[in-house]
Amino acid sequence: MLLNLRASAICEDYAMLRTLLVSLLLLGASIAGAAEPQTLVVYNWAEYLPKKVLQQFTRETGIKVQYSTYDSNEAMYTKVKTVKGEGYDLLVPSTYYVDRMRREGLLQPLDKSRLSNFGNLNPRLLNQPYDPDNQYSIPYLWGTTGIAYNEAKVASGKLTGWADLWDPAYKNKLLLLNDMREVFSMGLKVTGYSINTTDENQIRAAYEKLAEIMPNVRVFDAESPKTKFLSQEVMAGMLWNGEAYQASRENPKIRYVYPREGAMQWMDSLVISAGAKNLDGAYRFIDFVLRPEIAKQICEEVGYSSPNLAAIKLLPEKVRNNPTVYPSDADLKNVEFQTDVGAALPVYDQYWQRLKAGR
Repeated sequence: MLLNLRASAICEDYAMLRTLLVSLLLLGASIAGAAEPQTLVVYNWAEYLPKKVLQQFTRETGIKVQYSTYDSNEAMYTKVKTVKGEGYDLLVPSTYYVDRMRREGLLQPLDKSRLSNFGNLNPRLLNQPYDPDNQYSIPYLWGTTGIAYNEAKVASGKLTGWADLWDPAYKNKLLLLNDMREVFSMGLKVTGYSINTTDENQIRAAYEKLAEIMPNVRVFDAESPKTKFLSQEVMAGMLWNGEAYQASRENPKIRYVYPREGAMQWMDSLVISAGAKNLDGAYRFIDFVLRPEIAKQICEEVGYSSPNLAAIKLLPEKVRNNPTVYPSDADLKNVEFQTDVGAALPVYDQYWQRLKAGR
């Protein structure tokens, strides 16, 4: 009887010890998992976010950033759609792709109550047709697409409109952005149509006009087009205002012009991918970027216009009053925001491929 009692006690003690060991192992695994650094996957335009901003975010939060870049909305969209957003947390599409991606279920709706710095944004840039009430997107940077030229090669005042780029004097000396919508927007502006037309006859007319400029085109580039101006590989062409600003800091003879037919205006926004795994990290990053001192730092570094009113107040006067970065109302005359052209997109793409193949 005594032996049975002792055996029973030993079994109970063993069971308790085993339960305790299992609990300790589970607790250890939980602690180890919590100690592992989080990773936030960001997919953004090239040269569009200072490395020091990423480093500061990691220092403050402990969240590592896996950062990769693209050079066109089309490239980003194709990759994200192929994987249904899996593998990406944050993206930075332009207006017309925000519209398209939200309608196709590739983006998550936002909980703006998690963004304490949302109030810093300019109300004039919110609630746009491509995303009513900003249900899916947070403005990151905005800007324009206009004409840049090297004043050492082109006389000041000679280039005032898109149509001037067709001058045979620029044979093999121009840069066009490697961006279908931007190039066709220029062609549509010159032919007198809206940059958002879905009329195939108008798109064809723009293509035919663009075909005439091809002898002047030396290169298409959207990854780092300013470098072609700085190396003097080209003397003029179409350029984003931020690239022109960066180039002018290295070479003051690089000038930026708002074409008389109208520049293209755009907004790039932070959105959360439908397949995002690190949702908390995504919100923390967006709110971090909305802090005035961080938004100021981004604007100064990359040269695009900040939608953050609190950040603009912190900018040096030479940046705040630079028309390349912050255009006047007169500069923005006849500008258009690009919107989603829906079913007409394959039509644009067809003529885009023909245009580039004919070079």
